[in-house]
Parts: sequence; C-alpha cells; structure tokens
Amino acid sequence: MNKIVGWLTEPVPLGRVAAFRTLIYLFVAADLVIFTPWVRHHASTPGDLYKPLLVGRLLQLPTPTPLLVHGIFWSLLVVALAAATGRAPRLLGWTVFALYFEWMVIAMSYGKVDHDRVGLLVALAVLPTVGRARHGDPRRTEAGGWALRVTQIAVVCTYFLAAWAKLRFGGLDWVTSSVLARAIIRRGTELADLIAGVPYLLILAQFGIVAFELASPAIFFLRPRWRNYAVGFFYSFHVVTFATITISFAPHLAAITAFLALEKVRPLVRARGFLSRSRGEVKGHERPVV
Repeated sequence: MNKIVGWLTEPVPLGRVAAFRTLIYLFVAADLVIFTPWVRHHASTPGDLYKPLLVGRLLQLPTPTPLLVHGIFWSLLVVALAAATGRAPRLLGWTVFALYFEWMVIAMSYGKVDHDRVGLLVALAVLPTVGRARHGDPRRTEAGGWALRVTQIAVVCTYFLAAWAKLRFGGLDWVTSSVLARAIIRRGTELADLIAGVPYLLILAQFGIVAFELASPAIFFLRPRWRNYAVGFFYSFHVVTFATITISFAPHLAAITAFLALEKVRPLVRARGFLSRSRGEVKGHERPVV
C-alpha cells in the first residue's frame, strides 16, 4: 500500500505544476473559441431536445437557455485566462472546473458524447488541490505529483477503455470490420484515400489501434527516457489520425502533457533573454574577461 501511495504522490517540481496549470487553462480558453464554439448554438436549441447526461440528471442541472449558455461562455473565458496567471489557484481553479464541467454537459447532452475530454476534466478537477506554484520553482510537491499522476491515469484510461468499448460492443469482429474504411469515406483526406488503396492495410491498422490502446498502461512501467518516447508515440498516433480522418483529440493532447517535464520549457524566460541579447544587453557572467 505504501508503494502505491508513494507512486501516486511521487513529488514533482512546483515549476512543472505551474507550467501544466498555465497550459491547461490557456487551452480551456482556446477550446471555447476554436474547438467548441458550436456549443453556443445550443442557446437557441429547443429545450425538448436536451437529453442531459446521467451526471446532469443526478445534479438536476438546468435546461440550457440563452442566458445560461452565453453566461457560461463569457464567464469561463475570463476566468480561465485569469487562472492561467496562477493567481488565486484554488478559487479560480474550482470556478473553471465547475463552469467547464457544465459547458461539457451542455455540449454532450444533445447526442454524441466525445471521450477525448476525460483527461482534461480530471486535470481541471485536481489542479485546484495543489495550491500555489510558481514557474521555475524547483521545490518538489507531493500534492502536485498526485495531480499530475491522476491526470496521467485518466489519459491512459481514455485509451484502454476505448479498446474495451470496441471489444465490448464490436467484439473481435471490430478489428476485421470496415470501421476505418467508413471513417475515410465520411471524412477522409487525400492521404487517407491513398492509404485505403493498399490491400489489408486498414485491417492491420485496426489491429494496431486496439493493441496500442490495450498496451497503453505499460507507459507507467517505462524508464523516464522510454516514457518520453512513448509519449512521442501517443502524439504521433494523433497526428496520423488527424492527417487521415481529421479528428484532432485536442483536449486529450493537452492532458498528455502531464507526462512531460514542462518546467524545462520557459518560453517567457527565453523570450526575455532573446530580447536582451537583441538590444545588446549583456549579463554580468556573460561579460568577456580581458
């Protein structure tokens, strides 16, 4: 039990949590205006078409109205951008989670339910529990380690449970069916058309997809270097998916960054250094010795 708890709460630098938090909250803002602006159309959708998800029924969430939908959109946009600064991490974090949760309930209560937002929702739920974290802070935190770990688990569950659903509802016939062929017919690109012409390649791809998804938990048993390679494979899988059938899984891609050492990515620091050098400013330790 102690080993499990230690694994779940393995300390990580506070700087990593700060970077992950900023990235996730900025993605939420981008999601509203780039990936899910269509949710705002539900403001004018007849109420009798609203079939809330189970969680919406349990919480007795209200039927969307123009005031509710537009109010959530603008409130969430402002609060997410504010939360990305790292200020008031608990207050703003819980507010973002509550608003985005309702945004997703509205989005998914009119038919199709996407599974690419599980990791993002889990990240939004756990980030407020960490408290303050500054960019570049090397001090380690178990609370931050737990937040990142459960996000990682949610990412892996997205893959593994997707395979489980395929086999549960489609059986072994799923891997030999025409699932990818139908997807290419519906929304395929020119690249997909080329691939579809190769005999048996789509069938092999379906075997590969299920095998990859079932094997995804193995990432937790890899050494850090190989884990980074696995994360790279995750991203390459989605690049190919988007290049062939234009499905982006953008929220999931944001959640995958929980596996990365984001504290090493300091864009603002690099930008300041570049601007300083471009203006001819030289730091003390960079002055030439004569």
